[in-house]
Amino acid sequence: MEPAEQEKQLGQVRALIADLDPANQIFTDEQLTTYLELNDWDTGYKPGIYRAAADTLDAIAVSEVLTSKVIRTQDLSTDGAKVAETLRKQAEQLRGKADELDPELGGTFEIIDTGYGRLEAEEWRVF
Repeated sequence: MEPAEQEKQLGQVRALIADLDPANQIFTDEQLTTYLELNDWDTGYKPGIYRAAADTLDAIAVSEVLTSKVIRTQDLSTDGAKVAETLRKQAEQLRGKADELDPELGGTFEIIDTGYGRLEAEEWRVF
């Protein structure tokens, strides 16, 4: 993949996860590239960008739970589990968006012949 296209996709993932401050980035380009590679971004798979962003939010959620827990001081209170839950909900929304864009998940279904030779609604009679 061309470097310009790679930079564009890294920027798209950063925009989706709100990692926009160049002086204080949460993830390095290498880390984001790993998430993108895990989601087939280099094959032109557009939903992979949303799935990579969802994976990064899940990683932040896990880190939040492991490090923050519930902390209360005089006038400050944080709850890592609640923050993680919110991040996971956002990740699920991104995965839903990826599913909408994925042509392979186009709402198809398959009819399987059971081999009995009768239709489901057909009346069965005993003589």
